[in-house]
Order: sequence, then structure tokens, then C-alpha cells
Amino acid sequence: MPDVAALADALWRATMYASVSQLHLRENVLLSEPLAPEHVKHRPSGHWGTVPGTAWALTHIALAAGRMLPEREVVPVLGAGHAGIVQLSMAWLSGELRMVRPQFAPDAGGLTRLSQAFPDVDGLGAEVNPALWAGDYLGGRLGGAFAFAQGAALDAPDRVLVPVVGDGECETPTTAASWLAMGVLPGAKVLPIIHVNGFRMGSRSLLGTMNDDQLRAYAAGHGWDAEVVHVVNGSVAEHEVFHQAFLESLDATSRSRRVAIFLRCTKGWGGPEAVDGRRILGTPRAHKTPLALPAPDRGQLESLEQWLASYQPRDLFGPDGRPLDRLAQALEAARWCRLRTTHADRVADEREAAYCYGDFGTFAGAVTTVIRDHAAEGGFQLFSPDELASNRLGGLAEEPWVRELLAEEVLLEWLAGWNASGRRGVVVSYEAFAPLLMSGLAAHLKQRRLAGTPALPSLNLLLTSYGWHNVFTHGDPSLATALLAMGDPAVRVLTPADPTRTAVALDEALRSDGRLNVVVAGKHTTGVHPTATISEEHTRGLAIWPHLSDEGEPDLTIVTAGDLPATIVTEAIPLIRRTRGCRVRTVNLLDLTVLGDPVIWPRGLSDADIDYFFGAHAAVLVVTLGHPAAVWGLLAGRLRRPTEVIGWQEPTGPMPQEQLADTLGLTPAGLDQAAARLLMAHEVAA
Repeated sequence: MPDVAALADALWRATMYASVSQLHLRENVLLSEPLAPEHVKHRPSGHWGTVPGTAWALTHIALAAGRMLPEREVVPVLGAGHAGIVQLSMAWLSGELRMVRPQFAPDAGGLTRLSQAFPDVDGLGAEVNPALWAGDYLGGRLGGAFAFAQGAALDAPDRVLVPVVGDGECETPTTAASWLAMGVLPGAKVLPIIHVNGFRMGSRSLLGTMNDDQLRAYAAGHGWDAEVVHVVNGSVAEHEVFHQAFLESLDATSRSRRVAIFLRCTKGWGGPEAVDGRRILGTPRAHKTPLALPAPDRGQLESLEQWLASYQPRDLFGPDGRPLDRLAQALEAARWCRLRTTHADRVADEREAAYCYGDFGTFAGAVTTVIRDHAAEGGFQLFSPDELASNRLGGLAEEPWVRELLAEEVLLEWLAGWNASGRRGVVVSYEAFAPLLMSGLAAHLKQRRLAGTPALPSLNLLLTSYGWHNVFTHGDPSLATALLAMGDPAVRVLTPADPTRTAVALDEALRSDGRLNVVVAGKHTTGVHPTATISEEHTRGLAIWPHLSDEGEPDLTIVTAGDLPATIVTEAIPLIRRTRGCRVRTVNLLDLTVLGDPVIWPRGLSDADIDYFFGAHAAVLVVTLGHPAAVWGLLAGRLRRPTEVIGWQEPTGPMPQEQLADTLGLTPAGLDQAAARLLMAHEVAA
């Protein structure tokens, strides 16, 4: 068998060829005849600049994985979503693509159909996709791959994660913090390859301005032993040198040394040097395909033919498009490691439901008990900013399955990487800081919708210390509002009314799969309510509270969502009965999404459900911890009766908590006034 340099060169050239074909060709994908205008796309679309270095890195990762012991996983993580074309090319070459899309077989017909389909590849699209190798990172935006790899590497001694991170990505806060964060992840084996092609999308990258010594100092200053800074020139000799350096780095990483590789290559390397008199190679113009009009422009058509021919396709593929000789041997030698979901199947719990925990009087007691129970089952992590003590959970801080870091975006990616290998966990944070996570959560939700994405444990957030009980700068329930606005049925916003219900909600979240659970619960004890309805709240998402409801059909139904609303409503009911002389029903929500349309939300109330829980004609007052807009968005005009929502609105400035509650109407007197308005409107409507 040829040496590894020859195998790497064949696999890299084949990946490059298939990528350029996808960008530009419709027919004649093997150049079996001279390239003509009818063979090419009229308006090529896609990204090119990151392809050469990404293909180089993935080539060596796959071949190195094939040389490692079978029990050792070497798993790549792609940071650049635009590298999806490389992922598609390698999946076509290896035959993996045929397993998820049979029409793209590893032959000439398959490449023709793939090139014609790109960039809209039958539900796979043009970006990195979790259905294919190297797509385990369920991101979709820049900056999270390094931290995701760290989370996936936690407590996995036989796994090395290799994030391929662009030099532009290193300027993002998440990646920048991830370098330092390895200090609190002992035993996690992560070997980052920093792809330094010198540019962001449109201008020079900061790392691209550094020389080799400065790059080494950059990594060393973050506590990494940056042994290798490699310059790639595209020769077979470079394959040999790089592969040996990569194997040595893998070995060092396996022995828990922190090693990084900086992979230098020219942006757009291998593509046209200039187009229409303008320099392309090594400039931001190489970001997207440099040949925008190959069909009508004879010069661009000739340039494309030369570009494709430079990869020597006749040495790689037979007339039928099947791999030849060294390429076939390279594909045989490569190993395409994915994350294994080793902890996905947990032992079934014999309890009927989480409410069998019993009664809890404090947030700390409820959360600590549930967390310790889940940690005892194994495969569990709790991630938190430097706030566990503030959140009354300081007794957990020294546990080996707890990680604290003052960077919420990194914590989310750690949880996502941990989940991606089938394990369960939670991020605990202040509600005020949670909006920082919205971009990442939206991307993860989008990726988890894609066909072929493996079933994974839920992403779980426990948000406490919200604005009603905090300072002016710490009031922002925007995360739940934005997530609900996405209309993604995987989202659950859980609003427990007391510590016992917090235990119920958190336990359900941690046992669930395929969801994004946001549990919003105050760290202060705000009241304890009867537990007779918890079973229904757990299974249905809401229940009528008999102890706060009159018999028969109500005139006014008060719906509570959260601990503070439940406490205030409990205080307000006697006042409303006394001053308004009406029949009142109280309904408590454990899951805010039950207010949504059942066409979208799995627990959404039908019209018949609304009449059953709220009464056939009663006016409705919803009292929520979050934005009224979130409730109105869920209801979407389906309550055809007088309705009012009291919730969070931005105060004009700092004020005492009592004044804030009074200003926003979250007091017994405020609810009584709202009841008066609703009953009057109901009478007028009747």
C-alpha cells in the first residue's frame, strides 16, 4: 500500500474536485469531454475559501483515525458552517451520503445529481449537517465548535475531539473563552486545529496578521502547549510532515497534554489566482466561488476547466466515477468516527412521576435533591456561571460533575457537546443573562429539526433570580419570549408555582429527550401550595386549583404562570370575591406552552380544553412572570372573550420591589382592579 502521504493526497484532491464540481457543474462531472457552457451552472452559489484547509484537516483526521486503535475515537467537529460542501464531498466519496440519500451513490451518476442539487441538497442544504460525518456540532453559527468539542470530550477517556476552528472564529467571545476554559475540564481530550487562512469573510483576521512565533505565544498564553505551527504549501511532502505532526499531537492529547495545531494555508488555495484582472487567491474575494459567470464568460469557463483538471480526476476516478487505486485505498484506510451516544439509554424509573418526591419548602432543597438523584444515575453534568452560591446551590459546587465558568455561551456549548454524546445535564443561570444564549439555542433547535439528526437528551436550562426580585439591570425575561416566538414544538417553558413543582418540572426536563426545556423558578421561597393537583399539572401541563376556585361556572378565571404570580393570586382571591361578588376559578400552569395552538404545541389547549379549564364564557386574567407578549403570542386571538395579561414590563428606572410590583399591577390591589375591568368588559360584551 502507498505511504500515508500518497493516500492523503488522493483523498484531499478527490474531496476538492467533488467540491468544485458541486459549486459549478451540472453535467460532464468527470471531464470526459471538453467543458462547454451547457455543462455548468448559470449562477454558481456556495462558499469556497474555507474548502481547501478544511478538506486538508478532515483528510488527515480520517486517515489518522484509521491508524488509531479501534477503541479510540477521533472525532472531528467543524466550526465553519460554510464547510458543509466539504462534508458533502467526503460523504459522497465514502458512500455515507448514499445511506441517507440513495440518489447520491459514490459514482458518476451520484456526483452529477449531487452537483445539480447543490446548494439545495434534498433537505441537507449546503451547510454542515448533523446527518453526516463531522456534523455532530449542532450549531450553525460561528464560535461554538471549540466549546462544543470540550463538552463532548468530558468524562470520555477514549475519545479525542478535534475541532477545526477558523481564525476568524477565534475572535468570537465563545472561542476566546474556550481556550482558558480547558483549565476547569481535567481529562477532556481536545486537539484544536486552528485553520489560519488569513481572513474573515471580508477582511484580515487578527490571527492572520501573526507570525508563527506569535501564534505559539497566543496558545501558550492561554495555557496550551502549542507544539506545532505548520505551513501548508500543497505538496505531497507537506502531507507527510503534517500527518506525522498530527499523529504526534494526537498521542500527546491522549496523554492529557494540551496541544494545538495552527494550520496555515492561503485562502482559496488551489482555485483561480485572478478573475477579470482582479486578484482572488489569498484575498476575501475567495470567500465565495470566484467564478460567478462561467457559462457566458469564455475566460471563466476555461479557468474552471483548468481548475478542475488540476486535481487530476482521471487518476482518481474510473469512467463510472468509482474510486481508483490510491483513492480507493485511502477510503479503505480512513475511519469516519462519530460521537457515540453511550449514555443515551437510562434505566427506566419505576416511579409514576417526579411528584412522588414529596413536599419541598425551599428552592434549594428541591433542586439539590433532584440534581443529586440524576447525578447518581451517571452521565450527568451541571454547568453554571459563578452563581451557584447566589442561587442557593452552593452545596453542589464541589461535586465532580459541576462546572462553573463565567461565560454563559461556553456553558451552553459544553451542555450541547455533552448531550450530543447521549448524556444529560443542565445549565443553571440568572434569567437576566440567559438572552445571551438565544443565538446558540435557535441554531441548535434548527439543527435538531433536520432529518437524520440522532435522537438526543433534551437541552435544559434552569433560570432563577429574575427581575421581580432583583436590581434594575437584572430584569430581562426575553429568552423565553424569543424562544416561544420561534413556534418550535420542542420548546417547553416550565413555570412552577412552588419548590415542589420546581422538583417536578426539573425532573421531567432531565428525563426528557429531544426538547429544549426552560424552567423558570425563583431561588426565594415564595409560598407552598396544595399538592393534590400536581399529577395533572405534570401530565397535562395545567390544572384547576380547587382550593382557590368556586363551584360551578366561573365569571372570572385567573391563570397563574410562575411562583410569584401564584403567591399574589392566592392573596388576591379573597379581595376579588369580596369587592366584585363574582365566581372565581384559578388555573395553574406548569407548562406555559399549553396556551398555544395544539397544531403547533404538543400540549396546546383545544377549544374544548379552553372551555373545560377556563369556563365556557368567563373573562380571563393571565398573571405571568414573563412578558405579556409571550402569552399573547401563544393565545393568538383564540380566547374570544375579555382577556388581560399582567406580566413583566420594563420599569422606568431603579425602584424598590414593592413599587415595581405596584407599578406593573402585580399586587392584590392591582389584580382586583384588573378583575373589575374584565368583568365590566364581559358585561358590556354580553
